[in-house]
Amino acid sequence: MLTSLKSWFISQPCDDHLADYAKSGDNRHLTKLVALFGNDLYHYLVTQSNEQLAFDISQQTWLKVIEKRHYYQSQDNPKAWLFRLARNALIDEFRKQQRFVELEDDTAIAAPNTQQDFDYDAFNHALMQLSFVQREALSLQQEGFSLEDIQQITQSNHETVKTRLRYAKQNLKTLLGAHNEQA
Repeated sequence: MLTSLKSWFISQPCDDHLADYAKSGDNRHLTKLVALFGNDLYHYLVTQSNEQLAFDISQQTWLKVIEKRHYYQSQDNPKAWLFRLARNALIDEFRKQQRFVELEDDTAIAAPNTQQDFDYDAFNHALMQLSFVQREALSLQQEGFSLEDIQQITQSNHETVKTRLRYAKQNLKTLLGAHNEQA
């Protein structure tokens, strides 16, 4: 009883630092955002590109947050909004470099002739062989995003996201070997 009264009298602090930053422009909130999501954002970008490009796009994304903070709606998922900014910046960079080819969701990959024991290098190599949309959906799911969040980030419909995940997992099993228990 006492704890429920206490929570009624004392307002809980807002955990949406992006909403706080959007309202105030206070750099302390931006610093908290970078601390909360910076590593996850960089990891996502590395799985979609390479280390240098991931670093560059990460920096561009934080600049976009500063520039477009007034577009953020507090009911949005702040991490999903941030990842959508990063994704759009990455696709723009790929298009500028003429490297972006959005393959169909059901693009199949042939199995390799020789199979080695599962290791991280083999997995990363297999991951980079997936189409951009398959790799992206799988990476976002591994980042902890729900199907609805992935749908919001990629601006795709629910069934498309599910299809991309299914084909990504099938292709990874093919690339890593169907008999590999860790695949």
